[in-house]
Amino acid sequence: MPKLLTEAEIERYDHDGFHFPIRVMPREEALAYRAKLEAYEAETGGPIQSNMRHKVHLLFGWANELVRHPKILDAVEDIIGPNILCWATNFFIKEANDPGFVSWHQDATYWGLEPDDVITAWLAMSDAPVESGAMKFVPGSHKWTQLPHKDTFHEHNLLSRGQEIAVEVDERDGQFVPLQAGEISLHHVKLVHGSAPNTTDDRRIGLAIRYIPTNVRQINVRDSAMLVRGSDAFGHFDPEPDPVHDLDEAALAAHADAMQRMVQGLYKGTDKTEFRA
Repeated sequence: MPKLLTEAEIERYDHDGFHFPIRVMPREEALAYRAKLEAYEAETGGPIQSNMRHKVHLLFGWANELVRHPKILDAVEDIIGPNILCWATNFFIKEANDPGFVSWHQDATYWGLEPDDVITAWLAMSDAPVESGAMKFVPGSHKWTQLPHKDTFHEHNLLSRGQEIAVEVDERDGQFVPLQAGEISLHHVKLVHGSAPNTTDDRRIGLAIRYIPTNVRQINVRDSAMLVRGSDAFGHFDPEPDPVHDLDEAALAAHADAMQRMVQGLYKGTDKTEFRA
């Protein structure tokens, strides 16, 4: 029996490659997590940047709580099964009235994960209406082959390589995925998706949590991941530790190690050594 989703919702995910919205926490709880992020930003004097936007579950106890949130894991388990690794976390933050955007792409393009039983739980830590640059998904595109992409490294593109699909995508084929704070969407690693700039007066803050079943392998590098539910009988990834204290020496060392592996894999074939701001 499913833990959180209905049988119809699981079938819809299988058919469309995504499902939303799923309420996983009260709005007030999501905004409290936002406040923790913004308290860190206030201490450091600006928006969280570069490598610090990624693998945040290794740095902060509150981010580690989110990747282990029971309702998020229940929804993910309903799709990929009970043995779950958190491979990555990525903040996608669009500042108020900012030109930042995400081009049409498939997540699987540079990730090096096989097979493609990879799912993203995208958590809204602020409201994410259409006007804020909500994601837009092309239903059923997860069943397409891997499409060719080109790197642009566009200054306003939030993706690691500014990658975009090298074939025409009709905007009319996309479906907007607006979310309220405390809701998640789920989407498949091969789903074609993108998002426009934020035209509102508030930040759009989303935390993308990338989950994989333990049988998935990384073919680019010897990678690391965190077991968040069940057991791992395969050992394809080196285990990542929970942070004991925010940004302590051990947490920073674990994060640096994990980021070196991730950058090596995602930027394979380029001269990049860290994520862009």
